[in-house]
Amino acid sequence: MTFPDIESLMRRFRALGATHVFCKALAENDNSKQQIYLGGSFEVLKLLPHRDVRVVSGGKRPNFKASLQMSWVDDTGQVAEAPGAQLILYPDYPEVRLSGFLRGCPTAPSAQMQPVPKDLRKHNNGPDGRVLFFGVSTGQAVYAYLGKVRSAIAVEFNRMLGEGKLQNEGIFWRVPIGREGNPRGELLSRLRMIHQEGWHVSCRLNAAGQVMAYQAQNGGGYTLEALLGIKPNALAAPDFMGWEVKAYGSGKVTLMTPEPDTGYYGEHGVEAFVRKYGRDAGGDVLYFTGMHRAGQICNASGQKLMLRGFDPLKAKIIDVSGGIELVDRKGNVSAAWSFQGLIEHWGRKHAAAAYVPYDKKKTMPPEYQYKSPVLLGEETEFSLYLLSLSSGLAMYDPGSKVMNASAKKSTVKARSQFRISTKHLGALYKKFEAVYL
Repeated sequence: MTFPDIESLMRRFRALGATHVFCKALAENDNSKQQIYLGGSFEVLKLLPHRDVRVVSGGKRPNFKASLQMSWVDDTGQVAEAPGAQLILYPDYPEVRLSGFLRGCPTAPSAQMQPVPKDLRKHNNGPDGRVLFFGVSTGQAVYAYLGKVRSAIAVEFNRMLGEGKLQNEGIFWRVPIGREGNPRGELLSRLRMIHQEGWHVSCRLNAAGQVMAYQAQNGGGYTLEALLGIKPNALAAPDFMGWEVKAYGSGKVTLMTPEPDTGYYGEHGVEAFVRKYGRDAGGDVLYFTGMHRAGQICNASGQKLMLRGFDPLKAKIIDVSGGIELVDRKGNVSAAWSFQGLIEHWGRKHAAAAYVPYDKKKTMPPEYQYKSPVLLGEETEFSLYLLSLSSGLAMYDPGSKVMNASAKKSTVKARSQFRISTKHLGALYKKFEAVYL
């Protein structure tokens, strides 16, 4: 038995819990020896869920690796795990490849993934007729299926491609699975309606999806999410049909909030860091704040933000053990974020984001009015984030504090955030536009 068409394969993917399906037309050099090429940037990490990123510093080509929770679907629809599957991120090109995808999986399409001897190659490393499908589930599982040369599914893929029915996603093509519709158009339609309705009383959704009043003054984002039917979550799961939605009421937006994983902060924690480097804000409160831009000493903290191991001219990581470092007056690294941790954090962000401005009434509860234009960014890359930091467009803007600092039991709040002005958001995306509602 084989799947007679793409729709039958989509039904199987849906039954397995897949919400998105991507596919790639394979070339002769996509094989078990040379690995499968997944693009010239790290952005595939946003499409294929992965486990912890780790550094491999030895060998001829230092790199990053990340395991996948991947299984193969065979022609009968049966599923078997591929425990050796992993992504390898080569920063010197840069590029990402899939390796280990056959190891330990008895039902993997081993015969179709063998390397072709150079003298027998027919396609000059262009598409050879095989099509690799990835079904991605909300549970972070990835299901792979190989459409063989001249199979009904491979033929139908080429027909859909020629008819313009597949949406491009970098190296991949997105295959309609029956649930997506037009995410961008649907998002703009909903935002247009919210904009036209005027003022909205502050609220949020609980875990069950029920609307609840929200009295605090930071409800701009919660209220917009509630109006869009988005339940608050601490995960980097898609907000609205694959789009990240950010409401903003000032000229700056937060990009990421990773905690330092090395340096004094990484070794001793936020409280020890603030007690050592923070300032007395009065009222028995210690604060660590200040706009920290790369290469400049921050007046508030006396510290300098540095990027170690990144070449801004080549827009490449040249040292996999490097990262972003905060250096004190004596040259000591007070806090640092390894590239390893940052890549993992960035990979959990969305490939597309909508930034929605709002006005606020400081009533009780507050009210919000969502304005136009909406800023839409698509196709971001980790190198663009590092470039924005190295050029000073993005900044480290912390707000960590220790309250009741002299008491036996102090209260500690960690807030490590990287921010950027809304007028510079376009530097983070290949596609960026303002859409008037």
